[in-house]
Amino acid sequence: MYICILKQSKTIKNNIKNMKKTFIIGGALMLSAALFSFTAIQTSWNLDAAHSNLRFVTTHMGVTEVEGCFTKFDAKVISSSENLSDAVITMHGDAASINTFNDYRDKDLKSEAFFNVEKYPSFEFKSTGVSKADENNYKISGDLTMHGVTKSVVLLGQARYGKNLMSQKEIVGLKITGTIKRSDFGIGDKLPTAVVADEINIVANGEYVKQTDADKK
Repeated sequence: MYICILKQSKTIKNNIKNMKKTFIIGGALMLSAALFSFTAIQTSWNLDAAHSNLRFVTTHMGVTEVEGCFTKFDAKVISSSENLSDAVITMHGDAASINTFNDYRDKDLKSEAFFNVEKYPSFEFKSTGVSKADENNYKISGDLTMHGVTKSVVLLGQARYGKNLMSQKEIVGLKITGTIKRSDFGIGDKLPTAVVADEINIVANGEYVKQTDADKK
């Protein structure tokens, strides 16, 4: 009987040791995963404004496409993967920088009847989800805030990767396209859609530079 008790005691001690080892190994793995995730999230891509543009197109009188752009905007992409499948994309712009290549029209667009830039000087977009459609194409969901109104939108993204031949830094060209309705944001709500279409097509072409540890110093 004494021998049996000793054997049971040894078995209990061995089980406790094994449990401790399991907890230690599991904890180490979780810590390693957390540290890796934290490090990876720090990978950011900053906009190269000189090689980027933010344009829009709408239809006038149902027959003619009229184009415009915003000349002042900035954007950033943060991703922890080799591609942009888990990216967080943010963008903000100056509403008063709208330019449709017509001074009279631009003045009207900045007024209370449209963007009301004095009351709402900026607009912004922040992605809430990015899913990969195929090799270089993505579906981008996010919140667009403009004219004091925030709406959920779904856009399409196309990415092309490369390297700047002069700086030798990694770059990605990200083209984002989509269609929104100006009426959703209360912009020009008194203007008939027969004169200017409700649908506005957006094209954002951005060149982003991968940031290194040296860039953060």
